[in-house]
Amino acid sequence: MVEVTVTPQSSLADRPVQIRVRGLSPSQLVTLRAWLKDEQGERFQSCAFFRADGAGEVDPGLHAALGGSYSGVWPMGLLWFLQPDTLFRRLVKRDVAGSPFRVRLEVFDGLCLGSDPREQPLASCEAERWFVGPGVQRVPIREGRVRGALFLPP
Repeated sequence: MVEVTVTPQSSLADRPVQIRVRGLSPSQLVTLRAWLKDEQGERFQSCAFFRADGAGEVDPGLHAALGGSYSGVWPMGLLWFLQPDTLFRRLVKRDVAGSPFRVRLEVFDGLCLGSDPREQPLASCEAERWFVGPGVQRVPIREGRVRGALFLPP
């Protein structure tokens, strides 16, 4: 049974995570895809093609991506190379304290170039990427023409 995991499942956006796929056939060619929807409902996604090792595993931190949104060994590549489906959109988080970005990770058999909804992933999981840690206070700043926010640790 194929399984894709993200460790830790919930983390701050600037912290590394480990993505791992298990249960594949040795040397199986797969596509790993990451996607999320921003606060306006715009979809951002990335994908990378991998060949499973002899144990039937894929770890982007150890195994080189053969192509897709990037190539080579990039442990966080699936998250760093997210691109908008609609041109000229930027991935911006406005509500940094209230909710995380929920990133969906999916693994597909073979090379999967499009986002055809009929394609069923072999496995999937979800990761939360928070921008503010637990207990951090956000204090709005308005002084003259200066606007900003002060984040105070617990």
